[in-house]
Formats: sequence, C-alpha cells, structure tokens
Amino acid sequence: MNIVSKYNSLKHYQWGENCDGWNLVDEKTLSVKLERMPSHTSEQKHFHQHSQQFFYILKGEAIFEIQQERISVKSEQGIHIKAGIQHRIINESNEDLEFILSSQPSTMNDRINVE
Repeated sequence: MNIVSKYNSLKHYQWGENCDGWNLVDEKTLSVKLERMPSHTSEQKHFHQHSQQFFYILKGEAIFEIQQERISVKSEQGIHIKAGIQHRIINESNEDLEFILSSQPSTMNDRINVE
C-alpha cells in the first residue's frame, strides 16, 4: 500500500486552460483524481457512456452545467453525475478551485464532447 497525495501522486497532468490534475487511484474499475482549476476556467461540455462520477469540492465554488441546469457546489459539498448525463465544471470565481473527482469505472476512452 502506498500513501498518495498531490506531492506523491501516481501521475501529474495538465488539462484545459492551465488546469492541473493528480492521479491518486488509476485503475480500470476506479479512478480518483485531485484537480485544480485556476480562476475563470472551464471544461468542454461532455458525457461518459459508462462512467459515473462524484465531484467533492475541497476549495472554492464550482458551477456545474448539467444538461440544461446550472448548479453551484461549494467547499465541503459534492455532486454525483450518472453515466450518460451531459455536464461540465466551471470556475467563475477569482480563486482557484480544488476538488476530488472519483469515476467508476475509469473514464479512459469514455468521454464524448458535445460542444
């Protein structure tokens, strides 16, 4: 068993507009990541055919666009997104957004962009 953290992750990666991610668990059946989004960044709306996801906000406030709805999720709150549901996360604040993202199964090769 290995202890993992931002500083001792399986892998660090960058995505989107200067966003960072750290793989904490990276298996076919389960993925757990720590991600950071700088202020005023967003991802492209998409969905996963097979993967459900749970986002838990550690720092900041996230705006989720889920289908046609906008939902605010604040620090120490989480949201579950089922497979097949169109979504994206947005950081509209002036602060960094940090969150844990769990996906089951992993989203590897299971992302379909819609915009």
